[in-house]
Amino acid sequence: MHSVKRIEIISDSIELPKIIRSLKDSGIDRYTIFRNVETSGVSGTDDAIEMEYIIAFCPPEQVKTAIEKIRPILNRFGGSCYVSDAMEVRSTNCVASL
Repeated sequence: MHSVKRIEIISDSIELPKIIRSLKDSGIDRYTIFRNVETSGVSGTDDAIEMEYIIAFCPPEQVKTAIEKIRPILNRFGGSCYVSDAMEVRSTNCVASL
């Protein structure tokens, strides 16, 4: 096991390409996208609207750069970003024997 940072982003689907580009430009290429997530209050309104949910994991030293790139997008177009600590568990033997 080793420490990683979990970045969770909730944003309008129109901004998804910009957010993904920001992650990739920060060296983060491990992410998952959940499309058409219904949220309430994230976009600054009380209306429930469909948005995108992105979860990404990275080494702790990459998170600052990623947030600096993502923050202006969220400030301009709305959405939220959360960063938390996580532990990654990987198998040392990823090759399955047949």
